[in-house]
Amino acid sequence: MSPPYYADLGKKSSDVFSKGYHFGVFKLDLKTKSESGVEFSSGITSNQESGKVFGSLSSKYAVKDYGLTFTEKWNTDNTLATDITIQDKIAAGLKVTLEGTFAPQTGSKTGKLKTSFANDTVAVNTNLDLDLAGPIVDVAAVLKYQGWLAGANTQFDTQKAKFSKNNFAFGYQTNDFALHTNVDNGKEFGGSIYQKVSDKLECGVSMKWTSGSSDTLFGVGAKFALDSDASLHAKLNNKSLVGLGYQQKLRPGVTLTLSAAIDGQNFNAGGHKVGVALELEP
Repeated sequence: MSPPYYADLGKKSSDVFSKGYHFGVFKLDLKTKSESGVEFSSGITSNQESGKVFGSLSSKYAVKDYGLTFTEKWNTDNTLATDITIQDKIAAGLKVTLEGTFAPQTGSKTGKLKTSFANDTVAVNTNLDLDLAGPIVDVAAVLKYQGWLAGANTQFDTQKAKFSKNNFAFGYQTNDFALHTNVDNGKEFGGSIYQKVSDKLECGVSMKWTSGSSDTLFGVGAKFALDSDASLHAKLNNKSLVGLGYQQKLRPGVTLTLSAAIDGQNFNAGGHKVGVALELEP
């Protein structure tokens, strides 16, 4: 099995803290697929605090004979995006993606060229911002040896002629255990532990600290599968912020998620958040 990409280091632990929660929003996601193989995804999110409603629509079509995938996206901010991806055709394990966005109201345009390559021992990805005034080059790599992982991520701003990011990470990963530590720009430190205790219980621990600050963020989280269709989620950090979630598959392709965020330090003052999400997929 190939090592994870740099952005996916510590993902098992972060999933315990992020999946199964939708605080302060009402959300509806719909996925479907046409007979010709075109995949459609649409979603609408209503933010309870701001009252803003955000919607998005995307279509995806794969030409498997040529290893090509075309993706079109649109959202209610009136931004159009197009992605073209070719995978395993130029070389085995290599994926190349050309991304472009256009905002008709402002005329703003962006472009990115992304590449990723993975085999049994290394995972490398690059991100080139296609800005003629001076592109930003982002490069990351992860090496794997007998379960141990070592990664580096650097970003160079050609317009300013300086490195804007220098990140390093180390870890160890098996099928049911993952340890991850990282240092970002020599100032921000983080770490996480993930363990699959049993077929029903997954646990995660996360810590973040910034140099020059005495404030440390520490959290624990867990996911417990009640059965094959229902699961409970819970997390707590050292600021007494509690997150609770319940996820239920109502029927094949229909999943309901209920979540609540509770401020334990100001329990009587209110400000707690609830969220509801419904996912529909044939």
